[in-house]
Amino acid sequence: MKWVTRDYVHLDRVACPWLIKRFIDKEAEFVFVPWGEESKRPADAIPFALPGAELGPHDAQGTTFSKIIAKYRIDDPAIAEIAQVIHAGVEYVLHDYRPGTDDRYGQIAVGLLAISEGVLLVNHTDNAIIEASLPVYDAMYANFRAHQLVKARKASIPAAAGRGPTLQTQFLRNLLRTP
Repeated sequence: MKWVTRDYVHLDRVACPWLIKRFIDKEAEFVFVPWGEESKRPADAIPFALPGAELGPHDAQGTTFSKIIAKYRIDDPAIAEIAQVIHAGVEYVLHDYRPGTDDRYGQIAVGLLAISEGVLLVNHTDNAIIEASLPVYDAMYANFRAHQLVKARKASIPAAAGRGPTLQTQFLRNLLRTP
């Protein structure tokens, strides 16, 4: 299926293609229209983050990422955590939100924004930006998913005992591999 959004993808409009490819449409193809030329979008593509689209741009009803989660009924606690990060990032950029030290998702959002902006600088097409960003979102998902599994199984991550993160990493990897 084809999906269409505006060009110069960033944060929410990068998270959305990741979500679409990983949870909705593994064969998704993305096309981009220039800002101000949204009416020139292909008729055979599902629009997202475009004015007037069912999956419209971030607004008072939420981010495009959260709108996609709701429409496709994605019920995954790790995805819900990513949605909180994306929301905090949008708030940071558009509404001068500055997370405190106790706002884990806000802090992650600030780091993700720095990575997102760097990816924009070193890649010259929207498809390249998305492809370069997929491993970042895969890693964030794996982290949230592993910690959700720890919580759900009432487990505890072993202490490093001065040997670095090796024990913790192995423990979390094993959790992700176990059904």
